[in-house]
Amino acid sequence: MSRTCLAVILAAGDSTRMKSSMSKVLHPVAGRPMIAHVMQAVVGAGMGDAALVLGRDAEKVEKAAQIGGINTSSFLQTERLGTGHAVLAAREAIAKGYDDVVVAYGDVPLITPAPFAAAREKLAEGADIVVIGFHTDKPTGYGRLLVENGELIAIREEKDATEQERKVTWCNSGLMAINGAKALELLGKIENKNAKGEYYLTDLVEIARATGGKVVAVDAPESELTGCNNRAELAYIEKLWQERRRHEIMVSGVTMIAPETVFLSFDTQIGQDALIEPNVVFGPGVTVEGGAVIHAFSHLEGAHVSAGATVGPYARLRPGANLGAGSKVGNFCEVKKAEIGEGAKVNHLTYIGDAFIGAHTNIGAGTITCNYDGVNKHETRIGADAFIGSNSSLVAPVTIGDGAYVASGSVITDDVPAEALAFGRARQEVKPDRAKLIRERALALKKARSGK
Repeated sequence: MSRTCLAVILAAGDSTRMKSSMSKVLHPVAGRPMIAHVMQAVVGAGMGDAALVLGRDAEKVEKAAQIGGINTSSFLQTERLGTGHAVLAAREAIAKGYDDVVVAYGDVPLITPAPFAAAREKLAEGADIVVIGFHTDKPTGYGRLLVENGELIAIREEKDATEQERKVTWCNSGLMAINGAKALELLGKIENKNAKGEYYLTDLVEIARATGGKVVAVDAPESELTGCNNRAELAYIEKLWQERRRHEIMVSGVTMIAPETVFLSFDTQIGQDALIEPNVVFGPGVTVEGGAVIHAFSHLEGAHVSAGATVGPYARLRPGANLGAGSKVGNFCEVKKAEIGEGAKVNHLTYIGDAFIGAHTNIGAGTITCNYDGVNKHETRIGADAFIGSNSSLVAPVTIGDGAYVASGSVITDDVPAEALAFGRARQEVKPDRAKLIRERALALKKARSGK
């Protein structure tokens, strides 16, 4: 769409019902602040500029809204005098002259670009005001959209509605699009002659019609327009987001055995023919390529899993974990900031951090890379086709060459050349009958202490 558009994002609420130490719109959904989800939908609908109307935690909210792809300006709303007053806090931005002005809310994170695009299309066709509504089988408490001959004639609040009007199931979401050429003129006519003394954006319907303007409504799914006022509603919104994204991913060719137990992040990417077992959590920044398997009870964040690799069960991939094609990170393993080469195996009960593991190397059970000296982190480098025996401690910085072999139970503090065998453990000694002597001494001590 070639028309210019300004999105006015209302995010100045005090979040009283949220009972939170931070602004409501900063609370995350799928690992991303609510307002960032709204901004993503705005960008997707082709809007090039946004005016943020801010209040509490203004600087933090402004930062959270910076997602790229859109120019933003911020305006502080110092008084709370209704939605119409809030929009006019961005008067300076509106006055720059846009074809379209779209009003959105920072606490409606499930919104997609489609309703915004539909509203803008109606503006392009000549409407002055476009209200975004939704159909629901539970309309109680919502303002009803009253339509005649294709035009919206009123938004009737429930307390003012007749019995017949209350049967209407098309309801007002609060989101609206305004003819940019008339926006300031129309907004300036909103009055506060009501019980609360506030300026209501919904009055634009009557104001525009009174001046001969055209007012229409467009429909959007109820779930996309779900707002958030408290922690229970936040959990419900998270549930809806997860259901929607899981469905999209499964339709794209990913298998989830128990999708309701898998939790995705806003940027999770999973390739075709990947398999996700139950009870897997994806934090931000995860890519899983096609054919990979994520076994049950694994947690991934900031990680890349290449094609055909397997993870878990009960594995943790932390930021910087990069698994090569066909590699394996097994049960009760943790990988952080490490490259796991093609076909390499980190089978079980192992910690790999700040490391490079070459192709087809085998890391035995219980191996740890000792990467932290109390002040700094150090790197462990292991070449291709090496074998690290079980219960080995690799004290970084250390390098183990291609094809090298580290004996089980070793503590490795020096570099191991390629194809070499390294032992880093004390020689075993056996003391005949010593176990019996130790046990007898322990029993004698116990009796002495008990006085028996």
